[in-house]
Amino acid sequence: MADQTTTLPTVAAHGATRLPSVDVDSYNVELKDDEGFIGDRASKGAFRAIMDNWRKPLRKAGNDPFGDEATEDISKKKLDALLTEGDPEAAGIVQGAIEDFAQELALIIRRYLKVKAWRDTERIVVGGGFRGSRVGELAIGRTSVILKADKVAIDLVPIRHEPDEAGLIGAVHLAPTWMFEAHDAILAVDIGGTNIRAGVVALNLKKASDLSKAAVWKFELWRHGDEKKLTREDAVDELVGMLKGLITRAGKEGLRLAPFIGIGCPGIIDSDGTIDRGAQNLPGNWESSRFNLPLSLHKAIPKIGEHETAVLLHNDAVVQGLSETPFMSDVKHWGALTIGTGLGNARFTNRASAGKD
Repeated sequence: MADQTTTLPTVAAHGATRLPSVDVDSYNVELKDDEGFIGDRASKGAFRAIMDNWRKPLRKAGNDPFGDEATEDISKKKLDALLTEGDPEAAGIVQGAIEDFAQELALIIRRYLKVKAWRDTERIVVGGGFRGSRVGELAIGRTSVILKADKVAIDLVPIRHEPDEAGLIGAVHLAPTWMFEAHDAILAVDIGGTNIRAGVVALNLKKASDLSKAAVWKFELWRHGDEKKLTREDAVDELVGMLKGLITRAGKEGLRLAPFIGIGCPGIIDSDGTIDRGAQNLPGNWESSRFNLPLSLHKAIPKIGEHETAVLLHNDAVVQGLSETPFMSDVKHWGALTIGTGLGNARFTNRASAGKD
């Protein structure tokens, strides 16, 4: 499989540590304690588990304000609304869960900052699906307050783009900008433990040559987590269909797509495009040495326009973090955490050769 991938057009190695604007110092760090991976304590599921613990004593007393509704079934919108209106005890449960989750996240960040590759980190952006709610934003804000109160010198901020879009926008920073100068947009893919997104990212280079104005033009979302008995091949076929549909739509609108697909995917990405580990939440076995996602997509979409398709794969937390690249010129070392099905992580150093300090 590795020999086959060398025949594909490449702009960088898959999972590269050196990218056009940054060096990737670390990603997908797996820290453990006596209870297992500490990242498992700061995920969307972990927040729901914490909230359920707050409900248990009230449930036993017959006073649970949420009634019989399962915690995992309560929508993000409902939780957000409770913070401003509705039953005050229900809001109190949500606030208690936010506090406990923030304490856990602060502890995890302290652990990351002790890792050699994370030392001297000046800023951390927090993305992922959890950030895309008011509850998530408040948890991030509370975590920041906890760290500052403990005199931990770190700037913790929510990622500026909508989480659904940040993982797509970051793909424009996987390849050098000069590749895109004759084009209007690229195809981007964000693969997560619950959803797969495919989109067209408008480059808007005339507005900003540093890609700070890059924006999602159109995207499609597929919740593979809702599907039963789904195979890896089913997932790839669905993704190919999404991409082909987007190519058709872009063509009808006269958008000049670059012959490039940038992908963010969970796990450790090997230079040949295979996934070493960390993709256990995806349907089927994505970690097989016989499976190569870039090769599969190139086979299905060999050309975009008149040119051969280049496919570049990196870790999803790396790609989501890269969406912040144009806004990090005031720091040298920075990181990204993505709170979703799991806790993704990446740490970057701005490259001096890319015009950074």
